[in-house]
Amino acid sequence: MAIMWTLVVFSLLHFNPDRADSFQNPVVFEDFADNDVTVGPDGLYYFSASNMHYSPGAPVLKSGDLVNWELIGHSVPTLDFGERYNLTNGHAYRGGTWASTMRFRESTGLWYWIGCVDFYYTYVYTAKDAAGPWTRAAVLPGGTCYYDCGLLIDDDDTMYVVYGSTDVSVAQLSEDGLSEAQAKHVFSASDVGKDAIEGNRMYKKDGLYYILDDHPGDITYIWKSDSPWGPYESKILVNGVKTPLASGGGAPHQGSLVKASTGDWYYMSFTWAYPNGRIPVLAPVKWEDDGFPSFVADGSGGWGSSYPAPLPLKTVQSWTRTDTFDGDSLTPDWEWNHNPDETKYKVGDGGITLSTVTVTDDFYAARNTLTHRVHGEFPVGTLEVDFSKMADGDRFGLAAFRDRTAYIGVYRTGADYTLTVVHNITQDESSLNTTGNGNVVATETNIPSDKTLWLRASLDARASGTYAANFSYSTDGQEFTQLGEPYTMYTGWSYFMGYRFGIFNYATKELGGSVRALSFTSA
Repeated sequence: MAIMWTLVVFSLLHFNPDRADSFQNPVVFEDFADNDVTVGPDGLYYFSASNMHYSPGAPVLKSGDLVNWELIGHSVPTLDFGERYNLTNGHAYRGGTWASTMRFRESTGLWYWIGCVDFYYTYVYTAKDAAGPWTRAAVLPGGTCYYDCGLLIDDDDTMYVVYGSTDVSVAQLSEDGLSEAQAKHVFSASDVGKDAIEGNRMYKKDGLYYILDDHPGDITYIWKSDSPWGPYESKILVNGVKTPLASGGGAPHQGSLVKASTGDWYYMSFTWAYPNGRIPVLAPVKWEDDGFPSFVADGSGGWGSSYPAPLPLKTVQSWTRTDTFDGDSLTPDWEWNHNPDETKYKVGDGGITLSTVTVTDDFYAARNTLTHRVHGEFPVGTLEVDFSKMADGDRFGLAAFRDRTAYIGVYRTGADYTLTVVHNITQDESSLNTTGNGNVVATETNIPSDKTLWLRASLDARASGTYAANFSYSTDGQEFTQLGEPYTMYTGWSYFMGYRFGIFNYATKELGGSVRALSFTSA
């Protein structure tokens, strides 16, 4: 029988009392959910997240202090899980890489990423460096789904994976970590009087085994045993704790524990904060005499908006910056909506050329839509674009992209070009099939003769804000004119991912046209 445990408030000065530095939550004001944070062989910290139907999959972040993070790559280079991931035979919205796990194994000198896709197959990817390149190393037999899994590499190098929802199991992997040797059910959600459990992670400390997981929406549990196979007893780590996000958001839950080089432990979770997404937040935990950790709350019993820094703070590249596409490939900041047709885009020489891939009237069916996470409470995305090579019937633009989408873009009809704002392109919340192609709410036909424009989307992404998406344009990159009334972004949770900036280009008549994005600024 699980023993319920209430939050205990401990003095924040217990942690690193000689350090004046502090940090503010959230540690990354972007949509990086389902984190699995671990220490790499270099002593730095690595953060694996889910990104579902976006490609490449399973983003990887790196930090030297657990507070300042940078996006360095993806564990799943392409979502080669079937045609629907290419938008060529159906779609895979809300599929792809969910809560997964990543660890470094000293004996092989490899990183391992493990995750279940489509509730049926479990994939294993490996790499010598967390930044990649990653390669698929194994696919477990169909029906072996390590749902919401956590990997533990034990002191004797045995690899265990905890997984499951209503019923939680532990699997021991083969010696090479690429197949299953045995598996056993270890506990159920009903053991704590709940209907579901998710977000499993597994740890070992002082000879004891721990599993961290959650009842969806409110409670984080920690389970303890002297064997990976159980029996396990549990306590509550957090229960409906107040969010640290000043602009609102749901109670933080689900995430991972990590031990800092100081010996102190921390809990990286996320707070539900749509329309931005699920945002990472960090707090210390303290290990008690009974062998369980307790959560360090703030003075009001909530998740602190600020704590003493775990380590001396490091400087990293700003999350908001201008990309001029100078290299020959995209940076990790960019992810495609589903897998792209790689023959239909080219990066280099100060731009990215997006050729049309799909003939359609359905925005959500168009391939090669390029996406970028929004940052902060009031994100602004500005696209500089040359559209002189559009073909008749083509549509391109900059979107506030989610299951309820709006955009500003250009339509070409014959020799005419029309700057257009469209609101409320919709998907069904259950099937995510397209239910509406949107409404044109404003147009402008005074188009520059050189066919170059700056398009801007300015968002109020606060969880307690107006949710307004304003669209504007400029002919010189300096003075912007708003076009149309604000669009109200959607805050429903069932799509899971937050809003993104989306750069799209598709045909409604025939292929052959292209646009060239010259720069994109995230602010």
